[in-house]
Amino acid sequence: MSTVRLTVAQALVRFLANQYSERDGVQQRLIPGCFGIFGHGNVAGVGQALLEAHAVGSADLPYYLARNEQGMVHAAVGYARMRNRLQALACTASIGPGSTNMLTGAALATTNRIPVLLLPSDVFATRVASPVLQELERPDGYDVSVNDAFRPLSRFFDRVWRPEQLPAALLGALRVLTDPAETGAVTLALPQDVQAEAHDWPDELFAKRVWHIPRPVPEPAALARAVATLRSARRPLLVAGGGVHYSEATAALRRFAEATGIPVADTQAGKGAILWEHPLAVGGVGSTGSPVANALAREADVVLGVGTRYSDFTTASRSAFQNPDVRFVNLNVASFDAAKHAGEMLVADARSGLEALTEALDGYRVQNTWSAHRERWDRVVAEACHLGHQPRPAQTEVLGALNETIGPDAVVVQAAGSMPGDLQMLWRAQDPKQYHVEYAYSCMGYEVAGALGVKMAAPDREVFALVGDGSYLMMASEIVTAVSEGIKLNLVIVQNHGFASIGALSESLGSQRFGTSYRYRDAGTGLLDGAKLPIDLAANAESLGADVIRVTSIEEFRAAVAQARAATRTTAIHIETDPLAPVPSPESWWDVPVSEVAQLTSTQQARKTYEAHKADQRPLITPISQEGSR
Repeated sequence: MSTVRLTVAQALVRFLANQYSERDGVQQRLIPGCFGIFGHGNVAGVGQALLEAHAVGSADLPYYLARNEQGMVHAAVGYARMRNRLQALACTASIGPGSTNMLTGAALATTNRIPVLLLPSDVFATRVASPVLQELERPDGYDVSVNDAFRPLSRFFDRVWRPEQLPAALLGALRVLTDPAETGAVTLALPQDVQAEAHDWPDELFAKRVWHIPRPVPEPAALARAVATLRSARRPLLVAGGGVHYSEATAALRRFAEATGIPVADTQAGKGAILWEHPLAVGGVGSTGSPVANALAREADVVLGVGTRYSDFTTASRSAFQNPDVRFVNLNVASFDAAKHAGEMLVADARSGLEALTEALDGYRVQNTWSAHRERWDRVVAEACHLGHQPRPAQTEVLGALNETIGPDAVVVQAAGSMPGDLQMLWRAQDPKQYHVEYAYSCMGYEVAGALGVKMAAPDREVFALVGDGSYLMMASEIVTAVSEGIKLNLVIVQNHGFASIGALSESLGSQRFGTSYRYRDAGTGLLDGAKLPIDLAANAESLGADVIRVTSIEEFRAAVAQARAATRTTAIHIETDPLAPVPSPESWWDVPVSEVAQLTSTQQARKTYEAHKADQRPLITPISQEGSR
């Protein structure tokens, strides 16, 4: 057996450059690049390996310099989601704070079931110099480091204490990255001395390896049970989740809906699975959904969930599905999600499962009873998007104007604040990939970094990052990365001088928007309720290298969107909105506890409302059939 002598880091880079994924006969690089920020933990290890690979042509693994470790993980998530989880980027960071800065990104990736490979640097395996700079010392054991915090946040975690452990660790990591049911953050902790240690590696480790992404088909007996349940339904509702996109099942979903007449609602991750103009599309379901979908959810006797994990927003904190006899059929590639609500488990790829259901349900069709409600909601949406609110426009008008001007080939990226709710209610998806809202973790700061990854994955699309005050101030650093790499982004900075989402939530819970505005502390009241702070987010974006367009009206905003699309450089559009402008009601609820006892009258009234809604919560356990099977 022939061998090659390389450091652990050099072997890692060469291995990653030769990994490929394949689905439906299409092959592509599995790890097409690596984000990184170098420090004393990885500069002489992974950093040297990436440089040498480029200098001598030993491996093709492009390196991208990020400005924030959390941001580079977000960018990697945006990239992988846009590529339907068939590709993932690697992220390397130095020991200590550099690595732990990636923890939030790891949580986001795993919560969203999106693959990303994390390479945090670690303590010296030899312990010869311990305690080293930034090492966590614990009196109960010397084999624990800060990187152990990645364990509960990762779908796979290993620490490579010795070079001999690397091949098994790599194969285990790649197995999880390419498993559609088990994927998420994959972490390989790399002690800084081991990264630079040489070893004789078998040539076979660096041969091209193709990881085949399966399309599991439904088990026949499970399919028969699911079909029997669906055929018994008189008021069924389909809930499309992110799994429809990841399995590239949008066409199969449309054919299923048209064959059966079952209306299709969507989740945040599933929006665009069926386009808004389709007559069977009824909008988002749940806490921030459309009243049409929520009315159908309340009456549904069978709910077919396809690729959804049934978050609390989707189920309106388990108050959305009110039919006492409601049953669930769950088509999901992950048995964990398929088993929720004790429904009929159809563990399969979304596309293959929908195709099997379409064939097996031949002749079954339900009547359209919602067209009038859909027409009414369309009018409400149109009104919200054209309010003419003064003196500052409403956020819904900004979103409506953006929806009407960016074009179906563009992508809108969002994650946190009040915009995800407004977007799910009001956005009319014109393309399956037009809508990119990270709402499993709803991480403030995802928008700019996530948009960077989206643009890297889809360079021919215009990408618009929608960001409010809070998210912008959390993390705008990857504007610098976009400018440095010549990756053109469009930023829409919606400034309302505070936290609009939590402000509205606070008010509804009787807390009077306390602590949600960006203001000076008032000497008289002792609270942060003085004059507005002189924050200029547009000037900040400009200082980071973006071109900036300031607008004050919706007409100017529309013109600015066209100007930004035509630009070749990263461009930010800045507009101020009124956080108190009206927003349509989804006619739904979200469970956020209210103080059980309080002296404030506003809190007391909010508690009464909360208790009334709590009465509508249900366990959502599908009843057992007389035969005893689910």
